[in-house]
Amino acid sequence: MAKTGHRWKFFRAGGFDQVKLETGEDLAHIAELDQKLWVALACPTKGLEIDQRMIDLIDTDKDGRIRAPELITAVKFACTHLKRSGDLLKGSRELPLSSIDDTTDLGKTLVTAARRILSVVGQPDATSISVDGVSDLTHIFANTPFNGDGVITELSASDDAARALIRDIVACFGGEADRSGQPGVRQETIDAFFAEVDIHGVWFAKTETHAATLLPLGLEGTEAAVAAVKAIRAKIDDYFGRCRLAAYDPRTVTALNRREDEYLVIAADDMTITADEVAGFPLAQVGAGRPLPLSGPVNPAHAAALDALRKQAVQPLLGDRPLLSEADWIALGAKLAAHEAWLAEKPPLKIDTLTTARIAEIRKTGLWRALTDLVSKDKAVEAEATSLDSVERLVRYHHQLALLCTNFVNFRDFYDGGAPAVFQVGTLYLDQRSCGLCLPVDDSARHGAMAGLAGAYLAYCDCVRLATNEKRQIVAAFTNGDSDNLMVGRNGIFYDRQGQDWDATITKIIENPISIREAFWSPYKKFVRFLEQHVAKRAATAESESHSMLEQTAATTVHVDKAKPPEPKKMDVGTVAALGVAVGAIGAFITALVGYATGIIKLGVLPTLGAILGVFLLISTPSVILAFIKLRKRNLGPILDANGWAVNARAKINVPFGATLTGVAKLPPGSRRDTSDRYAEQGVPWKRLLFLFLLLYGGWRWYKGSLDRFLPEPARAHTVLGDWFPAEPLSPADKK
Repeated sequence: MAKTGHRWKFFRAGGFDQVKLETGEDLAHIAELDQKLWVALACPTKGLEIDQRMIDLIDTDKDGRIRAPELITAVKFACTHLKRSGDLLKGSRELPLSSIDDTTDLGKTLVTAARRILSVVGQPDATSISVDGVSDLTHIFANTPFNGDGVITELSASDDAARALIRDIVACFGGEADRSGQPGVRQETIDAFFAEVDIHGVWFAKTETHAATLLPLGLEGTEAAVAAVKAIRAKIDDYFGRCRLAAYDPRTVTALNRREDEYLVIAADDMTITADEVAGFPLAQVGAGRPLPLSGPVNPAHAAALDALRKQAVQPLLGDRPLLSEADWIALGAKLAAHEAWLAEKPPLKIDTLTTARIAEIRKTGLWRALTDLVSKDKAVEAEATSLDSVERLVRYHHQLALLCTNFVNFRDFYDGGAPAVFQVGTLYLDQRSCGLCLPVDDSARHGAMAGLAGAYLAYCDCVRLATNEKRQIVAAFTNGDSDNLMVGRNGIFYDRQGQDWDATITKIIENPISIREAFWSPYKKFVRFLEQHVAKRAATAESESHSMLEQTAATTVHVDKAKPPEPKKMDVGTVAALGVAVGAIGAFITALVGYATGIIKLGVLPTLGAILGVFLLISTPSVILAFIKLRKRNLGPILDANGWAVNARAKINVPFGATLTGVAKLPPGSRRDTSDRYAEQGVPWKRLLFLFLLLYGGWRWYKGSLDRFLPEPARAHTVLGDWFPAEPLSPADKK
């Protein structure tokens, strides 16, 4: 029941009442309409043939669904800012500036913002703004430092230090595109960045009291030394380990330095300057107690790393030397152990991509306040920037918001036979039919679990455009014709709403009755298919048996003993008895059938036809009744629910309406048809058989004298019989 006195109008379609949205007042009061009377309460934002950007604007919580409250909010926004809410029903792509209600401050701001947009797109004198004019607002905010979205970019900063800091924050935390499309950061990201800077500062503060042990070469020098040691540590440990093994057993020296044949494999190919092929070999020639040369005859794959170790770690900490003994290596590790332990204490941070020196510099600059001020300046123009977004919202709502309402609050477009509904994505042509009820599908198995409850005959198709390698899935409802020639693997053509054609292949079918006509003939078709399958099975069995018999006969003939002919096979008494019983049963069946037929024919023409019709009805009625029950329950709701809709009514697809959703091939009016077909198969001559049956039936009726009252005396049955047969003696009554 409506909450106010607004007078609603309803129309009946699909077996239920639907509200009419004919005037601007209807739209303006849509919030007052009891939602129990809405056809849908929610729909997905994807898979609809409607302005996608408008749908995204209505979906304020960005959850991928539009619900009734969001639609009500959108309608309220449009009706509030238009002088005449009825303009929404026109569905025009152009919004006249004079249609915007400028009697309020917000309305005046919208008009000003619309003129600014027109000026930017090169139409300063235009009196209306179109959907195309607001399709891309990023160029309006291009090269503007502040655009009211709370995101600051490098363009927002006026000095190099702030720009560099914004770049660092984006590199560590990721950027967020502002209205101009440039990457930037929000206040929350700035705060998170400086929070990690503070954590890093607490950890780094230990170097102030333990600088000698933690930073023996200063910050940068120690970091470089540790990096050089880490880069080559595993190979140096490997080298000295091999030397210790060689000292333990000199026989292992050859094996530890790799065999000659291993070098031959590498030497057979072209080698690079860095000789990566020998990266797994020892750093230098292994020997008992041999020190590691830091240059000269060393593994070329690691020569650069050894040189960096000598310059950045060995020389500053141990003094310049060409060789590194194992004792020197242990001493070098000891001098850097405190620094490495200190590094291990540092918590994992996103700002670790920056150097320690850069983080320390940021901590000292105190740029947090500068970036916060930039964010405040950006938010100061939020009202002006928001008004530009509101103009886009109003223009798009003016264009297609009413269209969404007539496919959400009611299903007028689906039932009126005009433009297809927003959930109908195209038309499938297959088996001389055009299916207009086609919906997009992501997962046919999941979709079919719900859509199967609709009671409709559904065909899931994979569609592909080979030219562009695009792929999509659809489900098509067959609501007219029959299913005799529908099967998995059949191909057709799908035309989307943009007119593009797709190759379509049926991959899955959910079977349900399509029409009453199909249900009437279904028992006979099933019986014929059963006979065909049975005959084919028996024929295959007989063929197999005959082949086996021939093979056995051939084998027997080859090995037969010519001196001893085979004995004739005797007939089994049981077989003779069985044949007799079978022949008797067949004869009894034929006799009974002829008797029933004769009895029916004796009743007359009309009773005979009535009896035949009764047999047909007796056979077809159960199938027709079952189909009728299912067709009455055929419902659009489960199909849409499987796509993410929340349908609030039983949107029936009855037989007459279903016939409009699936078109069956018909010859155009006025066409001429040539029925001659050179290659047509010779069918049963029904006309001749019917003529022969009528002729025999008429002769039998004439023979019985039933037609005498209609014939002249010479043509009557008793007269003819008198000429051909001896006359019977007259009875006493006839003599009188």
